[in-house]
Amino acid sequence: MNEHTLSMRLERVGANVPTGARLADIGSDHGYLPVALMRRGLIVAAVAGEVAATPFHAAQRTVRDNGLEQQITVRLADGLAAIEPRDGITAISVCGMGGETIRDILENGKPYLSGQERLILQPNGGEQPLRQWLMDNGYSILSEELLWENRFFYEIIVAERAGPVAYSAEQLYFGPLQMQARSPAFLAKWQRILHQKQKTLASLERARQAVPEETRQEISQQARWIAALLV
Repeated sequence: MNEHTLSMRLERVGANVPTGARLADIGSDHGYLPVALMRRGLIVAAVAGEVAATPFHAAQRTVRDNGLEQQITVRLADGLAAIEPRDGITAISVCGMGGETIRDILENGKPYLSGQERLILQPNGGEQPLRQWLMDNGYSILSEELLWENRFFYEIIVAERAGPVAYSAEQLYFGPLQMQARSPAFLAKWQRILHQKQKTLASLERARQAVPEETRQEISQQARWIAALLV
C-alpha cells in the first residue's frame, strides 16, 4: 500500500470524505490517505497528525515526495491537538485503532471540535463504546460499512453532530444501520462472534471459573442478541 494504491479499507474511508473537504487525518501513519485524496483532487487541504516521531517523519517524506507541502501540513501532536482553528477542518478521519482509543481521542479532543466536521472513523474492534460516545455527544450515524480484508473484518462509521440522538443497547452493539442492511459480511462476522461467545460460555461452565456473574450475564445477553439477529 502507498499513496498511489490504498488498501480497500482506506479507499472506503476516503469515499466518505466529502469532495472539497479540508481533512484532518489523525494517526496518519505514512500520510497515504490525505496524499492520495489530494492527488485525486478530492480535497483542498489536509492536516496529517501523528503522535509518534517515526510515522510523523514518514508522513513528512510522503508529502514532500509528492510536492504537496503547500496543501498538506504534517504535525507532531497528540490526537486532535494536531488541529488549529486556522485549518478550517471540515472532516476528520481516525483509522486503524481500537474503538476505545478513538473514543478517547474524540473525548480528549473536544476543545478542537467545532461540531461542524464530519467524522469518518475506522475502529479495529471496540465499536460499541465508540457508538456510545457518538450518541452521548449528539452525533448521528450517517452510514456504516463492514468489509473483509486480509482475514479481518473492518467497520467504517460516519457521523455528524445533529443534536440529541437515541440508540438502543442492541443498536449500539451491532450498529443501527448495519442491523437494517444485514450485509453478507455483517452476517458472517456475527456468525463467527456467536460461535466464540458460545465457546466462552461453555468453557466457563465446564471450568466453573471465578468469573463475576455480571460478566457471565453480559456474555449470555450478547449471545442471545446475536442468535436472534441471525434468525
